[in-house]
Amino acid sequence: MAETRGTSGPDSARRSERSRRAIYDAALTLVGEVGYGRTTIEGIAARAGVGKQTIYRWWPSKGAVLLEAFLDLGDRAARAAGGGEAAYEIPDTGDLEADLKTVLRATVDEMNDPVYEAPSRALAAEGIADAELGAEFTRKLLEPSLRLYARRLGAAREAGAVRREIDLDVALELLVGPLAHRWLLRTLPLTHEYADAVVEYALYGLAPRP
Repeated sequence: MAETRGTSGPDSARRSERSRRAIYDAALTLVGEVGYGRTTIEGIAARAGVGKQTIYRWWPSKGAVLLEAFLDLGDRAARAAGGGEAAYEIPDTGDLEADLKTVLRATVDEMNDPVYEAPSRALAAEGIADAELGAEFTRKLLEPSLRLYARRLGAAREAGAVRREIDLDVALELLVGPLAHRWLLRTLPLTHEYADAVVEYALYGLAPRP
């Protein structure tokens, strides 16, 4: 009996992990293929090769599945890029303008990547209709990203690269807000040149330079 228990536990854990990974992949793929509105728990289950009761045992809704799958996608990308928390940090080379342009250009690339764009738009839209999902989306995805900017701007303030009296929350909104606005409206292209302009306007304002 002891030998049987010793093998069934790990096997069960591996099966659960395989199922969870298949569900993540199915949710992301379906949202990209047919859109969030036409994605269903039944469709995710069929694509993943699991019963829908398995999904409902772990998540309360398709939005919750997609959020967790999207967070996992980001974690996998970070590990592939080198892993560890450092993969999430904004670089600090001592040149604030260059560092911000680097990270905003990378953000533009991610926003334009179909792998990220479809689930991002779905979660942003669903978060408005589902307050609980919206709060979780903000807490798990948006707030950690904003803290990275706050830390980098805080370091720049300590180094004298920006005024000491700036409000960090307002400053970071000047950087990330325009990209989110253009991405949501889709009225104009989201480019590296635009990201560079956002950084320059945020750092130096609109008044003529001396």
